[in-house]
Amino acid sequence: MLNIIRERLHQGYRTLNYPFVLPTVSLRFAGLPSLTPTSCTDCRSRACLAACPTGALRATADGPELDMGRCLFCRACEQACPEQKIAFTSEHRLAAFTREALIVRGPAGDINRPGVRPARGTQKRDLSMFSRSLKLREVSAGGCMACEADVNVLGTLVYDLGRFGIEYAASPRHADGILVTGPVTENMKKALLDTWEAVPEPKIVIAVGICAISGGTFRGSRECCGGVESVLPAGSVDVYVPGCPPNPWTILDGILSAAWKKRMLRQN
Repeated sequence: MLNIIRERLHQGYRTLNYPFVLPTVSLRFAGLPSLTPTSCTDCRSRACLAACPTGALRATADGPELDMGRCLFCRACEQACPEQKIAFTSEHRLAAFTREALIVRGPAGDINRPGVRPARGTQKRDLSMFSRSLKLREVSAGGCMACEADVNVLGTLVYDLGRFGIEYAASPRHADGILVTGPVTENMKKALLDTWEAVPEPKIVIAVGICAISGGTFRGSRECCGGVESVLPAGSVDVYVPGCPPNPWTILDGILSAAWKKRMLRQN
């Protein structure tokens, strides 16, 4: 018993004061893309387009354009671009309120400022009623369990999701909304719809991972529906959290964007 107490004292306080202290991410982590807004018309190799396995990258007259809702963050395009116009930063805050806001067309800008940073784009509706507490029902709609594992890790002491007043509900009837992972397979289509309908109004929907956003690598498969928006009513998704899988800090940032705490805003 004394050894346990001694070890606990040695470990100290492990919960990060997020979002006012930025987390330390791995050097291998690929975060927010930064694109040089110059013409790609003179580039004949188009090696970056060929390297992208999901078609997330497009070459336009104004330069490269990258859809984070389809991007694996594999860095293949970064390595293939002969003019080094594509780079992935260490910025973990990738969430967006709209699908269009996931499309990156320029440089990342200031990525080192800690504190409150709302998700990209404009909220579709007022979510202030969830500012004090938020209960989510998690739905794994045919995922590979990578996104699910990173969602579950938010309950550990480093992230401590509960301190924000956010919890997972055992029943959709007791939830304020749903958090969906996976490409929504045909076998999970009805289950997702039933869960969404069981959540009382008003409710929110958070799509976590590129599979839930666009179908990911399973896009076009006859066994998958192609993401949450292909099943739920149009405009039902409130927050998109890209990644394959998203970093736990990215997921936490996305959930907080849906239920931003007035107390945190006052602190900032």
